[in-house]
Amino acid sequence: MQTPPPDSTAPDAGTTDAAHREAAGPDSAHDPDVLAATPVRARRAAAVAESPMNVLRGVLMGSAEVVPGVSGGTIALVTGVYERLVDSIDAAVRAGVALVTGQPRRAGRLLRGVDWGLVLPLGVGMVLTVLVAARLIPPAIERYPVESAALFSGLIAASVAVPYREMRERRAVHLLLAAGAAVAAFLLTGLPAQEAGDPPLLAVFAAAAVAICALALPGVSGSFLLLALGLYAPTLQAVNERDLGYVAVFGAGAVTGLALFARLLSWLLDHRRDVTMAVLAGLLVGALRAVWPWSDPDRGLQPPPLDASVLPPLGWALLGVAVVPALLLLGDRAGRAADAAAADEAGGARGVESERPG
Repeated sequence: MQTPPPDSTAPDAGTTDAAHREAAGPDSAHDPDVLAATPVRARRAAAVAESPMNVLRGVLMGSAEVVPGVSGGTIALVTGVYERLVDSIDAAVRAGVALVTGQPRRAGRLLRGVDWGLVLPLGVGMVLTVLVAARLIPPAIERYPVESAALFSGLIAASVAVPYREMRERRAVHLLLAAGAAVAAFLLTGLPAQEAGDPPLLAVFAAAAVAICALALPGVSGSFLLLALGLYAPTLQAVNERDLGYVAVFGAGAVTGLALFARLLSWLLDHRRDVTMAVLAGLLVGALRAVWPWSDPDRGLQPPPLDASVLPPLGWALLGVAVVPALLLLGDRAGRAADAAAADEAGGARGVESERPG
């Protein structure tokens, strides 16, 4: 993620990924300042063109967050919005800090650096999907455990190629870091599930702060962490029963955890990109343990059966593998459409500007 050179027409020239940022500004099409601020209007046009795809991305991420062993961060990485999302979260966190410390102008500039064209439709898709998926997906997984695990294992296995191809250099140290991350994720996903109970709200807050980091870490499942902490079932129950007190505490913990973690992750992507991508690839490899189709109740791994019963899970795994290039293709097409819309808007603004009397 390279920081673009200063642009006098952009409201916040210091933010990264400027071509995809949503910036606030006047809405009147007849305002000369708007016509002069071509990058602002171009980003708005790009955001509108990309909104349907961003809602779909949110739907997929929300579905993933409900499934133990699958991370919404994995979906964000595969669909091409991972770094934009991390940067936006980081900008929003710094805006909040600036506001609390009495710097409202700085807070406004930072908020303009948030990619609202991504964040808002993504959030809508995620929230609506979680509300629906919390009722539908767990029963489906319980009824078809081997098939669903095979599908997710294929999805995660194919996703390893995404951070790998983002690396500019591939050295021995990167391989060692990936191996270490894989071992850590493998051990983490082997933690036994704890018995569900009536957790205290402080524990709910702390668990949410830890689990939400999975949203920003591909390969680490927030649902799986909640399962290991004994809070998966109570959290789903609170969502289904609209327990607003529980949900509010969980939400506060999630916001706190994400705020603390996003700053670090954004810095790593900016300054240690290859190292970060190597670690993400390793996390995805290690996370395959959580979705291995054949395991015992204590999460011990079992070999696949050597008969015809292995064929249906194999087919589901291949389907999961095929989903990744399909999502990459959809993301690329959405990006090209957004770029075309931005270019058209920029060209129209320059045309109107050139027709103005000198």
